Amino acid sequence: MELWGGALSEPCYSHENHGQRFFKFPLRVERLSGQADVPNVVVSEGLLQRFPIAAGQQLRVTGQLRSFNNKSGQGSRLVITVLAQELAEGDGTYFNRIALSGVLCKQPYLRRTPLGRSICDVILAVNRHYGRADYLPCIAWGQVASAVSQMSVGDRLSLEGRVQSRTYTKMLDSGPVERTAFEVSIMQLTDEEGEP
Repeated sequence: MELWGGALSEPCYSHENHGQRFFKFPLRVERLSGQADVPNVVVSEGLLQRFPIAAGQQLRVTGQLRSFNNKSGQGSRLVITVLAQELAEGDGTYFNRIALSGVLCKQPYLRRTPLGRSICDVILAVNRHYGRADYLPCIAWGQVASAVSQMSVGDRLSLEGRVQSRTYTKMLDSGPVERTAFEVSIMQLTDEEGEP
């Protein structure tokens, strides 16, 4: 995947894994509509030492979309982040593209918006090289939604799209809390080699 945008803050400590420290920062990526998606980018300390990041800096991030279940709060929550593998200086333009290939692990759910547009939600399991999988929520619209809705759990799905964020309000015992959800907006279905 590749994201071009601006760092909204300096990286702050996130976690340690297998003796390696990781840091995270929000990356603002504008859409053509002027709305912005703000995924959290996780970067290793080693990569950060080679390529320091400052708030407001324009960046090009190449990496992978990752997921994990955060069980530290009430219930379990799926957390989606971008693991940076390469960083480069940006030029002020915005770009948001991801290619994924995985297996459907939840039956596609087709519904219609109040204006009658088809929309379909799926969860895609994408294997990593060492046996673990990332479970990534994906959403399709229109004809792509209709095509995806014909698939079943266990079917392989290859796609090209973008990472998008949306805010929603969750009702807790303590009252409403605003949260941000991340998902992959499917632009087109592709074959295994990434061809439409």
